[in-house]
Amino acid sequence: MSTLYLEHFGLGEAPFSITPNPRFFYAGSGRGSLLQALRYAVQSEEGIVTVIGEVGSGKTMLCRMLLDDLPEGIDAIYLANPSFSRNEILDAIAHDLGVDTSQAPTRVDALNAELIRRFGAGRRVVLLIDEAHAMPRDSLEEVRLLSNLETSTQKLLNIVLFGQPELNELLAQRDLRQLRERVVQRFELGPLPRGELRDYLAYRMQTAGYRGALPFSDAAVALIARAAGGITRRIHILADKALLSAFARNAPRAESEDVRRACRDAGLALPSAWRPGWRAAGIAAAVALAFGIGHFSAGTGGGPAAADAAPASGSLVPAPRPEGRPDRAAASPESPAAMPPEPAAVASSPTPADAPPTAAPMGGDTLQLAAQRLAHWLSAEGNAYTLQVATLAGRERAGLLRQLDTLAAELDGRPPMAALRGSDAAPTLVVFVGSHEDAASAAAAVDQLPAAIRTNQPIVRSRATLRSGDSIR
Repeated sequence: MSTLYLEHFGLGEAPFSITPNPRFFYAGSGRGSLLQALRYAVQSEEGIVTVIGEVGSGKTMLCRMLLDDLPEGIDAIYLANPSFSRNEILDAIAHDLGVDTSQAPTRVDALNAELIRRFGAGRRVVLLIDEAHAMPRDSLEEVRLLSNLETSTQKLLNIVLFGQPELNELLAQRDLRQLRERVVQRFELGPLPRGELRDYLAYRMQTAGYRGALPFSDAAVALIARAAGGITRRIHILADKALLSAFARNAPRAESEDVRRACRDAGLALPSAWRPGWRAAGIAAAVALAFGIGHFSAGTGGGPAAADAAPASGSLVPAPRPEGRPDRAAASPESPAAMPPEPAAVASSPTPADAPPTAAPMGGDTLQLAAQRLAHWLSAEGNAYTLQVATLAGRERAGLLRQLDTLAAELDGRPPMAALRGSDAAPTLVVFVGSHEDAASAAAAVDQLPAAIRTNQPIVRSRATLRSGDSIR
């Protein structure tokens, strides 16, 4: 029905289909760099890689692009159905590799023999699993066992798990810690920034054959941004329905009234007002908004730190809430209770976000300086990438400071950026270092870190993802 507007707008095909089509892949908003980083990871890493993104954020599109653009010499297995049992997942992999498992003692033995044969022929195999957050635990355990297949020099099978944030929570569980320890790279696919929505809409329209000025008014683009929250699937649904509404009115472009009609038709609530941008907040509040935490201070935390309760990836998605604890969405960003006090300013002029790092003094000011450095980096224009090098846990502020000082010393002059998260009872300190133009450069920079830091398995994080106010809802 929605394709009725194609001739009206001079389109050759539907521009906002929700079916992933690699021809419509949008490389902006760091997505192109993320794809290159994934190609680098499957070519050079030995272990499991995770890609985390919200529902409808474009994970399957990214997976399809990776399949279409794998480096030479790599064979791919793609599993779109994660609900396989542990035997079914082995059978599916064997089927894709053309392996007859009936002649071997076990399925794993048959797969191991085939992987060794391909390795001897100079080929590598990568397993891509979509919607991995929905996999049964037994199947995840089978994935861990498959990651153990190796020669005396390297792994025989690389594995990439695409999943929603629930995958982080699943891997944080204690009984899956062996799988968690085999994750060597972690990537996040964040929401599309509001400032890039117009370019995204124009790209999709032009790819579908449209020529001319964008057929969405400024007000319509703003309303789509507010209602979709940066989630590409919602953007497609609203843009498609808005164009259909404009066609029904015989209008040359979609206006705000068309988007409102699209929201009602799609059952999406349209916010009555803009959420306050994180840039408008003070340094401490900006970091709190960017990371979706309800507390950011240098106060003393009581109680033991629960290391196993924190997400293993070190991502800034909160650990599962204890029973009875209110959801973080219940506290509105506009509420004064959700806006912690700004820390005292440091008597030094700020440096540009991407300027060469300067050494930070050790001691009580380390945390405050690291927090301010992170907030300054987040406030810079454009996207960039940093490395999350540690998630520190401590029972009290002094313990966290000692750990941060030790880590800063190990960074060989690279000043850390940091943010507190969690509660007073179980605070953790997330530490970042460096600034890079794209995800591939950030991934390559891991090899330049001191050996003691590399053992923490640093994670590539984007500025757009960390600072997005839409991602904390």
